[in-house]
Amino acid sequence: MKKHFLFFLFLLLFLLPSCNDGPQLKQNVSGKTGEVVVVMNKGYWEAGPGQALRSILAVDFPHLPQREPLFSLFNIQENAFSSLFQVHRNIILCHSKSELSEAKIVIQRDIWAAPQIVITISGPDEETITACIDQNSDLLKNALEQAERNRVIQNSKKYEEVATRKTVLKAIGGSPYFPIGYRIKKQTGNFIWVAYETTYTTQGVFIYSYPYRNEEDLTLPRIIAERNLKLEKEVPGPLDNTYMTTNTLVPPSLRWVDYNKRNFVEVRGLWDVKNDFMGGPFVAHCFYDRENQNIVVLEAFVYAPRYPKRDYLRQVESIIYSFEWQKD
Repeated sequence: MKKHFLFFLFLLLFLLPSCNDGPQLKQNVSGKTGEVVVVMNKGYWEAGPGQALRSILAVDFPHLPQREPLFSLFNIQENAFSSLFQVHRNIILCHSKSELSEAKIVIQRDIWAAPQIVITISGPDEETITACIDQNSDLLKNALEQAERNRVIQNSKKYEEVATRKTVLKAIGGSPYFPIGYRIKKQTGNFIWVAYETTYTTQGVFIYSYPYRNEEDLTLPRIIAERNLKLEKEVPGPLDNTYMTTNTLVPPSLRWVDYNKRNFVEVRGLWDVKNDFMGGPFVAHCFYDRENQNIVVLEAFVYAPRYPKRDYLRQVESIIYSFEWQKD
């Protein structure tokens, strides 16, 4: 027995150094959803490079009831970029190097923390850096939006509300990943309402379909008409003769999206409650089912009258982005 113990102790002491030299877990990122730390000297921040970044990333988030920026930018001077800021979730590093022949953008992940995105913009001078930012506006915006989206999807899969997803899978043959707290609020026929509710907020997902007829099925007029019919029937308001509908004062927008080997229509807009004062933002993904017989709609919406809505909507929108068809 003593020999076995001594052998185990020797083996443990022998292995410890190799374990310490192995890969170390990254620290969790800091900062709030939608925040971006921009490391840039004050001169650049107030001039072309800073103005270019703000014109891309600090514009209004689309279709919210009040103005909120797409991202909240915080400028940090290069000499103040300490370990406190290095673990932030979204970082943009911008600096000039006279020896460079041209400006470039490099996107890296998990340098100081995880899950982190670090975007480095460098060039020989202010003018080339500004031009580089302008020319890569979609790359910068999409990289940050995808980083935020991936964090939500990762957490949704890690802390999944399994029963909720199983219900949706059974109903339509595919489902998003719902994090803990998202429960089935209503299910009738081809309509499912999933919600995460607190005292003052609601983040919800509607899942429904309507029959395929012709190429007009995925146009904005048809999508909104079907939406209004479905929600009038399935989503009543707090009083008699009240129900959810689409706000017409601010016209919804439509665009086609290619994401994760799927092609769908994205519709953004504002919802109201007919004959009442409730309202908020929504975003819907509309696409053909596997048999091309119906149009499936995944709609994320937010009700948060006391709070800014950008981050709530970004979270629940990321959930519908996680949609996957059930594997055969």
